[in-house]
Amino acid sequence: VAIGTSALAVAVNALAGLAQHARLGTIKWRCSGTFAPLGVPGAFPGATLGPAMDGGRLLLCFALLMIVVGVLMLRGRRNQGCVGAVCNRENAPRVMAYGLGTGMLSGFFGIGGGFLIVPALIASTGMPMLNAIGTSLVAVAVFGASTAISYMISGLIDWNLAFLFILGGVIGSFGGMRAAKALSATTGALTVFFSGVIFCVAAYMIWK
Repeated sequence: VAIGTSALAVAVNALAGLAQHARLGTIKWRCSGTFAPLGVPGAFPGATLGPAMDGGRLLLCFALLMIVVGVLMLRGRRNQGCVGAVCNRENAPRVMAYGLGTGMLSGFFGIGGGFLIVPALIASTGMPMLNAIGTSLVAVAVFGASTAISYMISGLIDWNLAFLFILGGVIGSFGGMRAAKALSATTGALTVFFSGVIFCVAAYMIWK
């Protein structure tokens, strides 16, 4: 129920953040159009396998995966990325492969958020962190919606709780956008903060 509810909330909250990033011009639409559609066919089988696994083991696997992602992000914190990075015929297969794999993991763990999508976009295109965050919101909304629909069909969504998360998320997205823009002005600051949040969440989940 937590996975289904969070997937719905994340999808709606992503749309709120997407509107703000669109106004700032930080979204690389061609990349999102290449990455996101491939995640949908991956999200559905992932969402089918997730409920079949013990909840405790699922949380532990997710936490360990986040630690790996956090370490990889920290290692590349000095790389500011290429502002002019685009998705073309040369890197399209790589972007599509990352989209499919991330979609499966998103559905399996019930996360439509940027913990996996932002690093995947950076790794497959070389775009800057702020652009990856904005671009990821398209995939976040698509992956989250795909996972939520699967859980919705099974009746595994707490609608009252989802509404509260959506309300808080929409309000929080405004402050988050300002913070991301401010941190992106300092080399590596946004990446370090991103990794720090990942480590904190992972540590909490392992402790639980």
